[in-house]
Amino acid sequence: MQTLHLTAEEEAMLGGRDGDGVALAMRVIVGQARISDAPRLVEITSAHVDSCLYHGQVSLDFAHRLVDLGARVRVPTTLNVGSMDLIHPALVRDQELAAAGRELMAAYVDLGCTPTFTCAPYQLPNRPGLGEHIAWAESNAIVFANSVLGARTDRYGDFLDVCAAITGRAPYAGLQTSEARQGTVVFDCRALGDFLHSELAYPLLGHHIGSVVGAGIPVLVGIPAEVTEDDLKALGAAAASAGGVALFHAVGITPEAPREFAELPVREVDLDTLLRVRRELSTTGELDAVSVGTPHASYAECLRLAELLKDGPPLKVPFYLSTNRHTRERLKGAELDVLENAGVTVVVDTCTYVTAILSPDWKNVMTNSGKWAHYAPGNINVSAVLGSLAECVASARAGRVVFE
Repeated sequence: MQTLHLTAEEEAMLGGRDGDGVALAMRVIVGQARISDAPRLVEITSAHVDSCLYHGQVSLDFAHRLVDLGARVRVPTTLNVGSMDLIHPALVRDQELAAAGRELMAAYVDLGCTPTFTCAPYQLPNRPGLGEHIAWAESNAIVFANSVLGARTDRYGDFLDVCAAITGRAPYAGLQTSEARQGTVVFDCRALGDFLHSELAYPLLGHHIGSVVGAGIPVLVGIPAEVTEDDLKALGAAAASAGGVALFHAVGITPEAPREFAELPVREVDLDTLLRVRRELSTTGELDAVSVGTPHASYAECLRLAELLKDGPPLKVPFYLSTNRHTRERLKGAELDVLENAGVTVVVDTCTYVTAILSPDWKNVMTNSGKWAHYAPGNINVSAVLGSLAECVASARAGRVVFE
């Protein structure tokens, strides 16, 4: 085991120079650094905190303790989804959960965090750049930051994330280091051909990759140059849910993708494999509701949904769109009117698979998200149906599952 070396500044924080709150946070960071066998700590430029999502009394106890000790974040810090839609509080059915969720979200704002309440902080302004050391929690945010932006964050869980924000430090271990960011297995996607130009390819591919590699680092070959950030978001989110993927490389696309990988094992991906994944993630038949936007829908995805809903027959089942406050503000006006007039319920600050928004009587829910399809059955006791955004709209209009 290596000896952990702290700077004089870090020793002072640990010793209480900046107050008891900082000292507590530094003890957590130092403890994790020793567990990780880190030789030192690294200064971070931003944090994204998942601890604001209520998981029981311990969530409140830790946040209130930090507030009472006078802690404040010292780097720009965004907040993940909470257990409440603070703009539309009536959407949450469990009022006891809503009250606890609201209290926890407020506590993190008291610590100086920005009330973004989104699982997709990379959609906000001032996102980190190539090589920046950050401390992000929330699995899809981690994999996007590492893979698409080329920033550096390990997988940080509840409480460690906010402690990093308060100290401005993280252990120099895991994906903070260059040696840990090398690919471990190649996925040759060229046999998928034109299917890679469809949006559905990316949640399916991500789910397959995550199921195969676990916490490995996949190198993808054959991803077309026209791939969008929303496609990469869907891929990474599904891979991080089905496995523990925190970084992937897409050759010719992502900034750290290797040019040479001849020594790595290769797995070929064909269309039959992805169609099997779709069958595994889907049921068919009657439809109770549709929920899209997990991770939070981007501005471009919201515009596309508005375009799909602009003309055509009315929706026959409830339709939910999860997005962040920043995107909703951009939509104010014609696009938001189109969505709401068509019957779409726009949810912010949370997500429909982590809090009690959907009716417990609904059993078959369609989504365009591999992440939602993976987690919702266990979280909210529904059978998921995975489809493209266009298929979600067509199904909501038909009142039953429609695959185009």
